[in-house]
Amino acid sequence: MKLNKAIGIRILKICREKNISLNQLANICCLTQSTVQHIVDGSSKNPKTLSVYRICDGLNIKLKDFFDDELFDNIDRED
Repeated sequence: MKLNKAIGIRILKICREKNISLNQLANICCLTQSTVQHIVDGSSKNPKTLSVYRICDGLNIKLKDFFDDELFDNIDRED
């Protein structure tokens, strides 16, 4: 799985767990809805670390906890 796809799936999973819509998440994180949507749908090929950090902050989780998921165990190299 590609990293950007795994990030999007992880965001959706946590939002479902916390019952937060993507629009609510964007508002909480001070990101545009389109930025969050592009990260989630994978059209952002290389999401910025700062954006992922802001999303984690908005979800009230640590960055290390965000990536501590089996989704990230077998990431395909994209070079």
